[in-house]
Amino acid sequence: MADLGGKTIVITGASRGIGRAMALRFARDGANVVVAAKSVKPHPKLAGTLAETAAAVEQAGGHALAVKTDVRDEDQVEAMVAASVAAFGGIDALVNNAGAISLTTVANTPPKRYDLMQQINARAVFICSRAVLPHLKQSENPHILSLCPPISLAPRWLRDHAPYTLSKYGMTLLSMGMAEEFRAFGIAVNCLWPRTIIATAAIEFAVGDRNTLRYCRKPAIMADAAHAVLTSRARELTGRCLIDEAFLRDRGVTDFSVYANDPHMAGQPQLDLFIAD
Repeated sequence: MADLGGKTIVITGASRGIGRAMALRFARDGANVVVAAKSVKPHPKLAGTLAETAAAVEQAGGHALAVKTDVRDEDQVEAMVAASVAAFGGIDALVNNAGAISLTTVANTPPKRYDLMQQINARAVFICSRAVLPHLKQSENPHILSLCPPISLAPRWLRDHAPYTLSKYGMTLLSMGMAEEFRAFGIAVNCLWPRTIIATAAIEFAVGDRNTLRYCRKPAIMADAAHAVLTSRARELTGRCLIDEAFLRDRGVTDFSVYANDPHMAGQPQLDLFIAD
C-alpha cells in the first residue's frame, strides 16, 4: 500500500509531541485523523491543544475529527470510537500514543502516580484496542500500533524505574497477545519504540531539561516510522516489536541527520530508555 489516503486512523494523545507529528504525517496522505486527547485548553508550558492539532491536520491535507478523550475512561473511549465511525464510516488503524511517565523507584513513586501510569499506559491499550476491534475487522488493512519497547529483563531497566517499566512492558505484552488473538482477522498488532530520545515535553520536563533536547531527534522520525508500519501489509508485519531507525533502514532510509533536533548534534543522538548500548 502506497499511502493512507482515505484511511481512518485514531491517535490517542495526539494534541502534541509524537502524536501530533503522526497526525500531520498521515494528513499529508489525505487520511482521516481522529485526534483523541485531553488537552482542550492551552497549557502554560506545553504547546498544543486538540483544536490546534485538528486545524493543522486539515491544513496538511487530511480530514480531522477532534474528540476530547480520557483514555482511562472506557465510556469516553467508546463514545470517541462511535463518533469516529459516524464521521468517517469505519476505522482502519489505532495508534496507542497517550502515555504517562515517572522515572522513579518503587520507594519514590506515590501510589496515585503508579496508578496513573498503569491506567494511561497498559490499561488504555486494552480499553482502546477492544473498542476499535469490531471496526478493524471490517478494514482491508487494519493495524494497532502501540508506542512501547521490546521487553528486556535486564536489571538496569527494573532497578531505577520499575513502576514505569511495568506499565510500558504491560503495553508490549498486551500487544504481543493481541497479535496472536487477532491474527485470524488479519489485524496487525505491533509495537514501536525510538532508538534515540525524542524531543518532546516529557523529555524536557520529566526526564531531562532544555539542554537534553540538543541530543534528541525530532518526533518526525517516529511519525515516518509509524507511516511505514501502517502502510505495510498487516498480515506480513504483525507481532513485531519495531525500533524506528532499524525499521526505516529496512524501508530504504539512509540519512537520519534530517531528524536531528539540533543539526550540530546530528552525530551524537542519545539512546532512549530500553535500548541497549
